[in-house]
Amino acid sequence: MNPQTFTLKNGLQVVFVDTKTFPTLTTLLLVGAGSRYESEKDNGVAHFFEHMAFKGSKKYPNSFIISSTVEGFGGIFNAFTSKDHTGYWIKGTNENFGTMIDVIADMIQNPLLINEEIEREKGVIKEEINMYEDTPQRKIGEIFESLLYPDHPLGFEIAGSKETVQSFDRLTFTNYIKNLYQPSNAVLVVAGGLMSSRAKRSDLKNKEIASSTSSPRNDMLALIEEKFSNWKNDKRLSFIPIKESQTKPQMLIKYKKTEQAHFSLGFRTFSFNDRRKYILNILSVILGGGMSSRLFIQVRERRGLCYYISTVTELYHDCGNIVTQAGVTKDIDKIKEAVEAILAEHKKIIRGEIKDDELKRAKELIKGRLLLSLEDSANVASFFGTKKILQNKIETPEEIIKKIEAVTVEEISRLAKDIFTSGRLNFALIGPFEEKNFQSILNI
Repeated sequence: MNPQTFTLKNGLQVVFVDTKTFPTLTTLLLVGAGSRYESEKDNGVAHFFEHMAFKGSKKYPNSFIISSTVEGFGGIFNAFTSKDHTGYWIKGTNENFGTMIDVIADMIQNPLLINEEIEREKGVIKEEINMYEDTPQRKIGEIFESLLYPDHPLGFEIAGSKETVQSFDRLTFTNYIKNLYQPSNAVLVVAGGLMSSRAKRSDLKNKEIASSTSSPRNDMLALIEEKFSNWKNDKRLSFIPIKESQTKPQMLIKYKKTEQAHFSLGFRTFSFNDRRKYILNILSVILGGGMSSRLFIQVRERRGLCYYISTVTELYHDCGNIVTQAGVTKDIDKIKEAVEAILAEHKKIIRGEIKDDELKRAKELIKGRLLLSLEDSANVASFFGTKKILQNKIETPEEIIKKIEAVTVEEISRLAKDIFTSGRLNFALIGPFEEKNFQSILNI
């Protein structure tokens, strides 16, 4: 895959990725906006506006018209909000690209933000918050990051609270859009079988652009320029950088009557700009990536203490973490046994106890999962778009695989020694327990 990048006059970056497959594509608009740009007062506004974008725009004045337009040509669409970016995407056939880009452009540039719709959507989002509260497997991740980043937007819940959501009005959203929804703070990715067929040229107002010799990519770029030409820039809001000062293990226990104890055990790491992120990726896979990983074997298969367990990394502009999450039987002694087993595997890696075949298997898992994911144009768009919006760079799968292949056992052990320390250790748990039950659990 050889992505092609363009920058429009207003600063909107456009990325084309031709997968040379079926005549279908994903159009993804990413904006550098998320919950880490919020304050306690407007926590949840990024997520709420993502909802409101689908509630009606100037050309598509209600949610039914938007959904029936996309589904009317067999397309699928959705959006998501994270802590540092928000995305809107439509997937459909190439011949409907003109409609796809028209819908996204109008939703983002001309949202109606009708007061009645805002009030109605408050109830929807409150129920979404309730759903997350009733899903401890998801909730524990939010609690873990609130422990890592207390009193900071990175520790806020993306959906906000019922109190903040209830306080929002039309002015909340117009101010938010003005501060962050700008072309210079966005990336548009079009990924799929781009050369398989042409977009409908009837969508172009300027027919001179679409000459008989123009390429599908040029037709698409002309449409994008036309639909986003009126999008203007303004003074952009910045996020508050993290200042980390942890010196000893930290713990946060949330009492809740559950059938399982769900916990996250992890360590502070570094930002996604750190070159060691590829080493960290392999380290996480060795620990808890897949059913052949150390922790799956030790905690689930040999001890029968959990149903699920996995290790992942979460990296931001200025900080990051590696965390293992598990759902364990709600017995204090069994929870402590699981934590002890997890920390024991961390210590083995610090000592360099990594076999060559284990390292090879981890590399092949990363390589295989990456390439398999890129069979879907939506994943291709996300892969290239996320790096572009967050790091302003394009990195191909081949380049990443090359860096993964170069990692050695010595580098993994050295990194483990640096990050697997008591001064970086954090433990969060949801279950019918008090913090005093786990005072002696974090020994490393």
